[in-house]
Amino acid sequence: MKKRYIFLFLLITVVLIFISCKTTPPVDTAAEAEKIVEVLPSAVSEYLTKAQKARQRAVDFESPAYFPSEWEEIEAKYEEIGKMPKTTPGEIQEARIAYDEVTAAYDALFEKTVPLYAQAREDEILAAREVVIQSGFSRQFPEYLKTADDLTLTALNQYEAKDYYTARDTAAKALNEYETLQLGANVYLARQEAADRNFINYDPENFAKADEVAGDALKEYDSGNRETAVTKAEEALLRYNLVLANGWTAYAGERNSSAGRERELAVSERANIASREQFRVAEVMYNSAGEELAAGNFNKAAISFTEAEALYAIARQDTADKKKRAEEAIRIAGEKIETSGETAQDADKLIEGGSR
Repeated sequence: MKKRYIFLFLLITVVLIFISCKTTPPVDTAAEAEKIVEVLPSAVSEYLTKAQKARQRAVDFESPAYFPSEWEEIEAKYEEIGKMPKTTPGEIQEARIAYDEVTAAYDALFEKTVPLYAQAREDEILAAREVVIQSGFSRQFPEYLKTADDLTLTALNQYEAKDYYTARDTAAKALNEYETLQLGANVYLARQEAADRNFINYDPENFAKADEVAGDALKEYDSGNRETAVTKAEEALLRYNLVLANGWTAYAGERNSSAGRERELAVSERANIASREQFRVAEVMYNSAGEELAAGNFNKAAISFTEAEALYAIARQDTADKKKRAEEAIRIAGEKIETSGETAQDADKLIEGGSR
């Protein structure tokens, strides 16, 4: 009997141990809970990353500038998601859905923006290209224009293939190429103007140095040293502009003297009286030229002095014409008087003869 009780006691002990093993967690419950909290936010990170990428792409292509009100609305939603709790599975799921929605919103805004962005870049490129063409520079150096045109076509192909970032970078290179050619065009035009106006004689040293530096710029450009080429082209442009400035200054002085001499002749010939209106117009231009000269606007002054000189000459010519017509009228009148006198004498003779 005693053995039987011992056996029952051992059996109950074994059963209790078995039940205890079934219901007790194999690990520490606090540590497990902490691990779950760490894992749950990482379940959102993938969705957050997608939203961030979509947002950055929209920023890179200037969506906020093109659609400011829509951008602010999406941004507000994006910030709200960042404040949402993300601890429980339910909260995690809500955050995922919210990030999916805001990602789609950023993508939709980007799709609306990218055609506008592309058009703006195209307009910039075409405007820069037109400046180069109008300058005549491309006729002198057609190979340089072709390089920029090829980059533009490449950018267009990349855009049509939806390789937007690559297209953007290629378009930027094309625009930079056209802008570099614009600098070359400015150098070309400045040199051409200095030569056409014969301003070389006013500053031969700067003109010769500008030619030398401009030649170096072309060599550097052909060698692919764009930064050095730009630096040298800018120096050449500066020197050509100095030639132009010195030329205009000297030329304005010459035109001032010439217009002044023409004015003195007009006054001495009494054009200010005989051709008052023409002289008055010349005076207005002459005084305006003087004001431009005093203000340092030598090119405008030179042009105005030249016009004033021409107007004084017109007044002199008008005066001379009037004098000639007056002299002719006097001559004719004199002839008529002389003829009338001879006629009167003949009449007297006839009368005298008849009375005898």
